[in-house]
Amino acid sequence: MICIRYNKNRGQPGRGTEEHVWRVFDGPKEYLVKNVNINVPSWGAKTGEDWSICCEGSVVIDRETSTITIGERACSQK
Repeated sequence: MICIRYNKNRGQPGRGTEEHVWRVFDGPKEYLVKNVNINVPSWGAKTGEDWSICCEGSVVIDRETSTITIGERACSQK
C-alpha cells in the first residue's frame, strides 16, 4: 500500500525544502516530493495519528521535477 501525507515539517533540516509538501510512503521507503499524481483509485485512511491518502499501484519518480506518479501495476502475461 502506498500512503501520501502532508509534510508538516517541510523546510526543517532533513525534511526537504518548503516546496516539498508531500511525504510518500511506499512500504518501508519514504519520499519527500513537491508533486504527486495519483492515477489509480484512492481512499482516506488513518495511519497512526494522521490521515493519509492511500492507494495501490506502482511508483514512478521524476527527480528533475520532484514528482511521484502512481499508476497501475504492470501485469505480465505468459
